[in-house]
Amino acid sequence: MSSSSASAVPPEDDVCSVCHDRFRIPCQANCSHWFCGECIIRVWNHGPAVQPCKCPICRRLINLLVPANVSIDNDDDPQIQHVLGEVQHYNRIFGGTPRNLTQRLQDLPFFIRRLFRELLDPQRTLPLVFRARMVMMVALSAIYVLSPIDILPENVLGLFGFFDDFLVLLIVFLHLAAVYRSLLLYRHGGH
Repeated sequence: MSSSSASAVPPEDDVCSVCHDRFRIPCQANCSHWFCGECIIRVWNHGPAVQPCKCPICRRLINLLVPANVSIDNDDDPQIQHVLGEVQHYNRIFGGTPRNLTQRLQDLPFFIRRLFRELLDPQRTLPLVFRARMVMMVALSAIYVLSPIDILPENVLGLFGFFDDFLVLLIVFLHLAAVYRSLLLYRHGGH
């Protein structure tokens, strides 16, 4: 795994798809695409202010922008502060909006990837309560999936018997993603 994929920064050989230049104050959208913070806020300002903007690459609604760690670390520059303030404002407006199940399922890989990346990074620490909750949920779901006692037994129903196992895992990962999303919003001022 390269260092750019192991940390919350954009790939080194990539550029912003809006300005086609190197990233300035990089922000990652919930669809996993990276943009300059100023560029994606400009895209939002050109559309209706009461709706989240769509990703210029995949056209999914952007309801969360996560600034890269390098953006947050360089907080003495007034330009960076202004852009990060705009990103916080965007997240306050759209970060808590209700999303349908399809949007949650589309966002699931993004949040799970970032969660595990953060778990493996010794420089980043998740709150102990969140870590304990996550370990407990994953352990209990693993016990259920691996145990011979099922609501829908596989030996009787065949492949259809795996549906309850899949449903339990899906609920656990959706819940972990929702909790991690709220943690990201809290960390980056969207509370």
